Amino acid sequence: MPKLWDETVESHRRVVREAIEDAAWALADEHGLRAVTMAGIATAAGISRATIYKYFPDVESVLAAWHQRQVDAHLEQLTAMSESADDPEQALRSVLGAYAGMIARRGRHGPELAASLHRPGDHRTSEARVDDLLRRLITSRVEAGHVRADIEVDLLVRFCRHALGAAAELHSPEGVDRLVELTLAGLEPEAAGPGSVSRRDEDGQDQAGGDAEDQGEKGGGDGAVACGPGLTDPVRGP
Repeated sequence: MPKLWDETVESHRRVVREAIEDAAWALADEHGLRAVTMAGIATAAGISRATIYKYFPDVESVLAAWHQRQVDAHLEQLTAMSESADDPEQALRSVLGAYAGMIARRGRHGPELAASLHRPGDHRTSEARVDDLLRRLITSRVEAGHVRADIEVDLLVRFCRHALGAAAELHSPEGVDRLVELTLAGLEPEAAGPGSVSRRDEDGQDQAGGDAEDQGEKGGGDGAVACGPGLTDPVRGP
């Protein structure tokens, strides 16, 4: 088969797949998951049911494909943001803000649809890509002295992702923005509480909290991480 023809066929298949996926999502978003049928998708997309079954076996697989397409697009957007920003601090802020916005939109799907689209373990690869992106951004800011160095970067990554997960319960852009600011505050070096070991005076003691025994008494002594105003103990080690 000539390459041009092969590309044309593949392009046509992609257009048909996306038309099916978009029709399914529009129906689910408007009427709820249980109201969506393959016949309804066919009518909405203007495609025969026989054609739809050549691409997808059932409604769930159509919606899963739609959702994965959105996830991939979001990951590309986050990556582009991190690479295009001239200021590393702005890059981190932009990525966290965009990620929180995505989580907030996910929260509007409704419980039944959200449960279908976000089953545990379905998107581990995508989550790992988000973690890698955040890890690079945070490591850069730690090395520059603008993000706290008393906590392992991997824990800071988990903190950011789980803290911003609360955006799913917020209903206004202002609320999402405040959540992002709160998360960023937890990353600041001055947010390090009595348990901090990143700043030491000439005698080897922590300027923020005295000796190690003192720190255990003031910081709880159980591995809690203080992360600034309103963010006490956001994440614990394994």
